[in-house]
Amino acid sequence: MRPAHPVRGYLWIAAAATLWGTSATLGKAAFQGLLAANAEQTRIDVLILAQSRTTMALLVLAPILFALRGGEAFRLPRRSAAMAIFMGVAGIAGANYFYYYAIAKTSVATAIVIQYTAPIYVLGYMALRGRQRASFERVGSVALAILGVALVIGAVHLHPTFPFATLSGLQANGPGVMASILASFSFAIYSLTAAGLVNRHSLWTVFLYALAGAAVFWLVINPPWKILAAHYSPVQWGFLFVFSMWSMLAPFACYLVGMRSLDPTRAIVTASLEPVVAILGAAVVLSEPTGLMQVIGMVIVLAATIVIQIPEKDETA
Repeated sequence: MRPAHPVRGYLWIAAAATLWGTSATLGKAAFQGLLAANAEQTRIDVLILAQSRTTMALLVLAPILFALRGGEAFRLPRRSAAMAIFMGVAGIAGANYFYYYAIAKTSVATAIVIQYTAPIYVLGYMALRGRQRASFERVGSVALAILGVALVIGAVHLHPTFPFATLSGLQANGPGVMASILASFSFAIYSLTAAGLVNRHSLWTVFLYALAGAAVFWLVINPPWKILAAHYSPVQWGFLFVFSMWSMLAPFACYLVGMRSLDPTRAIVTASLEPVVAILGAAVVLSEPTGLMQVIGMVIVLAATIVIQIPEKDETA
């Protein structure tokens, strides 16, 4: 059965991608101290941004779900609850921290392009488990994605004459690149775990448990008294709240509404607008330089990411 309103679905998914993409620019601005009232004001730390993003989202989402669905919103079998909590720690908390750490150390473009190689790890896992075929098209997409990342981080330069490509060594910040890779691993863990859970349970209940797992994890790593000791200003706390709504709850809501009118493949492909929005936003607002080789690498990675997620004719989406 065809979706009743496919255009509406595309618009909702595009809105989610826009919110996610612009949050990268907002996070970078916070790290650069643009929200500090003066030079002595404490800058927002990467850990605080990742922690507040999940904790504040949880504090808003939990009462809303309870008001709409009552106690049913919190019911989840023990094993599924444990998996959702694991997804929150290894997936959401890990991806958030490493991604924003990468943004702080490198550029928005480098961080988000490398993170978007997560489907490569998902494909590898699915192929090893015999649940997806490592076809020529998919293996080729993996090779293209690796080449694209090499171009983005400056490790490879293309030339119009033989040998057409030369190694130039890592031009980006090493720890930042490593954090981007770890973010992509965490994103893959989140995707693989969520795929099994949301097929059996309410997505919002799974999301709630995942947020709870991430929030508790961050409270152990960074207790409240350490947060208060940072002496953030009211403006900074206001930014953290708006950022958590902007980058977490609002885009997830848009994505879910869009999924009602689109199949999963079209939704995922449309969500690939996120890195485009993030890179353009960083270039315009933060004046992040982007060379020709980087642009070519970004296009290659995005194309490979889209192709690798499209089911083949003999597979279900």
